[in-house]
Amino acid sequence: MTDFTLHELQCFNAVVLDGGFQAAAERLHRSHPSVFAAVAKLERRLGLALLDRSGYRVQLTDAGHAFHRKVRYLLHEAEELRTYAAQLAMGEEAELRVVLGDLCPPPPVLGMLSTFFAQCPQTRLHLQYETVTGPWERLLEDEADLIVHRVPKSDVRMEWIDLGRVALVPVVAPGFLPFPPDSDITPQRMQAFTQCVVRDSARQPLDQGHFLVDGAPQSSVPDHRMKKELILHGMAWGHVPLFMIEQELRDGRLLSIAGQHFPGVVEDLSAARRRDRPHGPVADRLWDFLAHHAPVLQPELGRIPAPQKEPDSDG
Repeated sequence: MTDFTLHELQCFNAVVLDGGFQAAAERLHRSHPSVFAAVAKLERRLGLALLDRSGYRVQLTDAGHAFHRKVRYLLHEAEELRTYAAQLAMGEEAELRVVLGDLCPPPPVLGMLSTFFAQCPQTRLHLQYETVTGPWERLLEDEADLIVHRVPKSDVRMEWIDLGRVALVPVVAPGFLPFPPDSDITPQRMQAFTQCVVRDSARQPLDQGHFLVDGAPQSSVPDHRMKKELILHGMAWGHVPLFMIEQELRDGRLLSIAGQHFPGVVEDLSAARRRDRPHGPVADRLWDFLAHHAPVLQPELGRIPAPQKEPDSDG
């Protein structure tokens, strides 16, 4: 038996995945005859009938099913080898593009980045800030090497390292509500009050309507810092990351209304990068550095505080 080629395996795999030679040719950007010939040559080399061509669509034979399982594994390994070779050829990167999302507490994350990049003076850090689904878009459109944000963990294009948890707390300013803020406030009672939301910085925003009260008036802001200011000034209410409002909750300038109907939410803050792209040596060292130091957030930042009583205006 003569050794088969990687090209023949790729053609066979494409025919199986796409259900025919023409579709496989389009996937591989080759001609129909060349794909047909490659698969036929593979079968001759193996001495096996891999495909049943008697029907309208080609089907795998029993031997073809068993062989294809091994082919998929081999092609995956070949792709990883190509990626590894690309990484070796890249050399030291002149720049790394990192996007911080709106749920990222700057001090601990910037502290880590500062420590790492002090060891890599030849690589410039290009830092960007995005909101809501903006970090995902920058990463998936190859405009960022790394993001620090909540991550859609079902997206197989991304791999991630959990850095800690961030609680988003529903809060109001004292006097904003005409009734006592407590844990029994329902969305229906909040419909009359302006809710502040952060605008999505993605060019093509996904539908991410978290925590929205149907029918309530809204005001939008570019980030959570501006949202906090609107709420402090009694212009709206909304969910704000706990790390931004710890002091205001302690001194009573903001009140938590977390409860049964507005429980708040706890998000995983993660560093994420593309799983299906090559990474240079500095990017790989940064990834290992983050993995070694994770988690980096204090556990208290991931806990929803209990609702608070409004201060006595007479007291």
